[in-house]
Amino acid sequence: MPAIAPMEIQHMVNAKTIMSPNVITVTPEEDIYEAIRIMVLNNVTGLPVVEADDTLVGIITEKDVLGLLYDGEDESGTVRQYMTAEVVTFSPEDDLKAVVETFISHAFRRVPILDEGKLIGVISRKDVVRHISNVKGQDALLAKDSILELLY
Repeated sequence: MPAIAPMEIQHMVNAKTIMSPNVITVTPEEDIYEAIRIMVLNNVTGLPVVEADDTLVGIITEKDVLGLLYDGEDESGTVRQYMTAEVVTFSPEDDLKAVVETFISHAFRRVPILDEGKLIGVISRKDVVRHISNVKGQDALLAKDSILELLY
């Protein structure tokens, strides 16, 4: 995998800068088929699993529920039975570079952002790509402005 040039991830961009604060979540006691329905309706591939006080207890992803079809099970169950309990998380002040390194070294599509154990946001790979696009777009505009200033 090629190294990420420093220009793509500007100096000390914090996780909170690009995280999505409006996160769709489920509780561990939610019916697994309801969680799947929520994922499909919202076009997301995973959901943080939180207690009533927003304490993160896991994450439920498409990968976690594939066994429902593969095993031929047609039993209902709770999100707790299928979720991944050990989740890699970041704080809002963590450097975005650390998040990107995690995406590169793992197959994660998203990482939760926690403040004192409470879920406050999520960063997805798409959020990082959007950020890189925005930074590159701003750099291109600045370069064009500089050229125009030189010409006029």
